[in-house]
Amino acid sequence: MSQQSNNDSDPEMLDEYDFSEGVRGKYAGRFAQGANVIVLDPDVAQVFPDSESVNTALRALAGIIQHQSEKASPSTSGS
Repeated sequence: MSQQSNNDSDPEMLDEYDFSEGVRGKYAGRFAQGANVIVLDPDVAQVFPDSESVNTALRALAGIIQHQSEKASPSTSGS
């Protein structure tokens, strides 16, 4: 497949773009180690404008869940 036919299939690719020395997947391993990509539904994304707000809400929810779990199964020490 020629370079011209590649440009014809993607109108956003300009002739000035030069990927001849590019390395496919160069950062894929690093990304996989340190990122979990979660896609939010549009209605949820409107409430949480950034990852910090999502993490804050999830930490609060996790704390509530943990607290409820501890209340539901009291420890046996002291019985």
